[in-house]
Amino acid sequence: MIAPVRSLKGCDFIDLADLDRAQLREVLDLAHAIKAGQWSERPLDGRHVAMLFQKPSHRTRVSFEVGIARLGGSTTTLTENDVQLGVRETIPDAARVLDCYVDGIIARLRSHEDLLQLSGASDKPVINGLTDRSHPCQVLADLMTLEEVRGDLKQQHLAYIGDGNNVANSLIEAAAITGIALTLISPAGYEPAADVLERARRIDSGTPRITVTNDIKAIDGATAIYTDVWVSMGQEAEREARRRAFVEYQVNKDVMNAAPGAVFMHCLPAHRGEEVTDEVIDGPRSVVFQQAGNRLHAQMALLAELFAR
Repeated sequence: MIAPVRSLKGCDFIDLADLDRAQLREVLDLAHAIKAGQWSERPLDGRHVAMLFQKPSHRTRVSFEVGIARLGGSTTTLTENDVQLGVRETIPDAARVLDCYVDGIIARLRSHEDLLQLSGASDKPVINGLTDRSHPCQVLADLMTLEEVRGDLKQQHLAYIGDGNNVANSLIEAAAITGIALTLISPAGYEPAADVLERARRIDSGTPRITVTNDIKAIDGATAIYTDVWVSMGQEAEREARRRAFVEYQVNKDVMNAAPGAVFMHCLPAHRGEEVTDEVIDGPRSVVFQQAGNRLHAQMALLAELFAR
């Protein structure tokens, strides 16, 4: 007998690893159904969600606002100046106040530790819209996109070229959960953190197919090549040092030619001419705007599971 999938109703979504394999499969299946027009329920009818943004937001804000509206809910968006977490009031106090008004919180914060404080103090579901440690909603959309363009995730080899940042961390967790082969290629000193890799080993009781290397040529058999910006928000003081470190790690025509079966992926926004060239991101193998569009469907599926009636 197949065990029922454990309900996500009322849970927080802080990292992709908060989902087990069956729960992730259920979210992805629902996301595909929503996109195909095969599911149109409104589990957020009469519910209101607060969205806290310490960082500028394009895809995250619009996709969540549209998705929540389509699910029947409404939103209040609060910028850093509106709430001033940890400055004007403590994070636990802000969380308890929001609990009086709203049914859930989406937070795009600088510090992952601040997000953990927020979720620990709130009785309502808290969703990670991005922190310095992880970007799980983006990677839900990435997995959905890979299934659309390449099929069974266990048959995929994803080569990530760039900084061992929040996106890389969430991809590592995704690989441990789904069985994707993941090669992370970074300059020396910019590899993913050891504790993230150790958590991936704990997630997968077998041997996760995760490789960390400094060799940009380690892309044999890749079915997807993924990159992100060299300088993320908050790292502007490191711009010149990072540009020097990453200059040999640009995804260009030569890199894509070395992996002829691979699509190109990017979480956006892209710094064209730095981590990727125009001919790659605008080329026929690029699926970056499909990824961006799938943020809507993947997040609607996640919200539907967290706010199930």
